[in-house]
Amino acid sequence: MGAFEFFKTALQSALLNKWRTFLTTLGIVIGVYSVVILVSLGEGAKMYFVDLFTGMGSNLLIIFPGKKDTKGGTPHPVINTVRKLSLSDIEFLKKRGRTFDSVNGIIMGGGTTKYMNRQRDLMIVGTNETFSHIHNIPVERGTFISSEDVSNRKKVAVIGHTVLKELFYSENPLGKQITVAGGRFTVIGIMQSKGQSLGIDMDDIVYIPLTVAMDIFNQEGLTRITVKANSASNIEASIEEIRDLMKKAHNGNEDFTIISQKDMLTTFEKIAATMQLVVLGIASISLLVGGIGIMNIMLVTVKEKTREIGIRIAVGARRIDILIQFLIESVTISLLGGLIGLLLGLITIITFNSIVPDFQVRITPWIFMLSFSFSVVVGVIFGVFPAKRAANMNPIDALRYE
Repeated sequence: MGAFEFFKTALQSALLNKWRTFLTTLGIVIGVYSVVILVSLGEGAKMYFVDLFTGMGSNLLIIFPGKKDTKGGTPHPVINTVRKLSLSDIEFLKKRGRTFDSVNGIIMGGGTTKYMNRQRDLMIVGTNETFSHIHNIPVERGTFISSEDVSNRKKVAVIGHTVLKELFYSENPLGKQITVAGGRFTVIGIMQSKGQSLGIDMDDIVYIPLTVAMDIFNQEGLTRITVKANSASNIEASIEEIRDLMKKAHNGNEDFTIISQKDMLTTFEKIAATMQLVVLGIASISLLVGGIGIMNIMLVTVKEKTREIGIRIAVGARRIDILIQFLIESVTISLLGGLIGLLLGLITIITFNSIVPDFQVRITPWIFMLSFSFSVVVGVIFGVFPAKRAANMNPIDALRYE
């Protein structure tokens, strides 16, 4: 009997008892479904964060106050640092830097923004003229904050699309007066829409000059400084140059931390990989339960086919043929569960992607290979014992079996 005939016989046997086969494969269905969903979510999350960091700008290096020895992650601003990040640090980097072309400072806070009888609590970002260029967020209408606005402490504001919609409706905001955290500001620009990012509405932000934000929030130091390297190949050189320059500006003290987009992405990938392994370990329990179910039902099948086995051996069937027959039947049942789990996973992913277009779960070819491999391995491992039991059966005892 050829391999095709073995599979055909195994499939016919499985379909004769549809409900029994389905219940037997339920653990495999759940296990493969979980694997497909988790792997796809992980791949989607990786691509989401790659796009997110790319959307922030390219070749960026971020300087935070406070020393953090380990690489990666976003350190919390340290209150009692030797010296806070300051406007003089920005100017020093601008004048001395050779491997980077733009330097940006940021102070972030929250407050109420009002226009006429409408108001909105939102994020307020104090920054300088390089923000739009560095972070790849162009102005749609009007102008962005200029270096003169920063140096002269002008009370001007640039607003996002959500602020525009909620406070101005269809009215043109340019030149209008708004109240931001208690101060009167003139709207000079509207940022291009960026949508949601990490749960934050990037369009629900008001940008004001860095110096004005320092006055409003009574801050002496900056939240962070962002530097744009000349090219991707200059990243490491830029990090070393920034470290040397900042130490000179801080009297030889390295009381700051420099991280890159690559560091942040690497940290996320490590966390995501760890979480995937943990949840995949949990999902493997379903595969184990499914495998035990397959072994159990195969033992029942061997018992049901005892006389058939005896007859086949009596007419010349080799024991290896009997072993292969039941092993293929075990793999066939496992593959059916795997295919159902894979199909349910694909339907779930397609449905999710249509409902949540901002976060796309990725379907990659190796997910199919992984699902197929899991199904075959489970079928083989848990089918070996019943198959060997069938192959080693005494033909005389088998023929006498009632």
